[in-house]
Amino acid sequence: MWASRRRFHARRSSRGGSAFLLAEGSAAPGPVPEGLVRVYSMRFCPFAERTRLVLEAKGIRHEVININLKNKPEWFFKKNPFGLVPVLENSQGQLVYESAITCEYLDEAYPGKKLLPEDPYEKACQKMVFELFSKVPSLVGSFLRSKNKEDRSALKEEFRKEFNKLEEVLTNKKTTFFGGSSLSMIDYLIWPWFERLEALELNECVDHAPKLKLWMAAMREDAAVSALLIDVKTFRGFLDLYLQNSLEACDYGL
Repeated sequence: MWASRRRFHARRSSRGGSAFLLAEGSAAPGPVPEGLVRVYSMRFCPFAERTRLVLEAKGIRHEVININLKNKPEWFFKKNPFGLVPVLENSQGQLVYESAITCEYLDEAYPGKKLLPEDPYEKACQKMVFELFSKVPSLVGSFLRSKNKEDRSALKEEFRKEFNKLEEVLTNKKTTFFGGSSLSMIDYLIWPWFERLEALELNECVDHAPKLKLWMAAMREDAAVSALLIDVKTFRGFLDLYLQNSLEACDYGL
């Protein structure tokens, strides 16, 4: 699509940054301007949203280049051999990929609010919660691929089991957030999948988890989260095209 009709599209974000969408046949972008970090992303990707949330939360000046994941530019594999987003690039040409790694890198390399705790035990606790959550992304993938009501019912039960583990963490900690009384790295790392529950018609899977529902409500009040929220109708429009393997899926709504 993009190779034949246009090389890229650019738009200004509400925070003054720019976002480009690049696909097969597009030229590679130039060097990252001094004082900025570039994130290669895709507007609807929950893994890339992790990185963008940390960029927003820490107030790091950045630009976004969105990659059409259904029609990737050839040069992108030089940024990440897996061909996946997110990828960070700085003005020295240094590249960092894999979502959790990019988030930890940003927290360590840039000043401002620290999202990971300094205390080794507290940091380990966050990583253990991350492991408790780890099955959820693959469950979402299985749910999207499921073809019949029976499969979906079984998967919903699996979601409930996984969410019970997270509910227990919040119950034991007696805090609003997974890292304590204030929002921290672990909250940003798992949030994107909870943001999508409504669009996926999976909200019922947290009905039994009152602490988790309160956490979700508190997350929506965060400035970084609210800045990146995707409305349900737009996400469903993207998803319909994505599941049809449409080359235009990643450009939905532009």
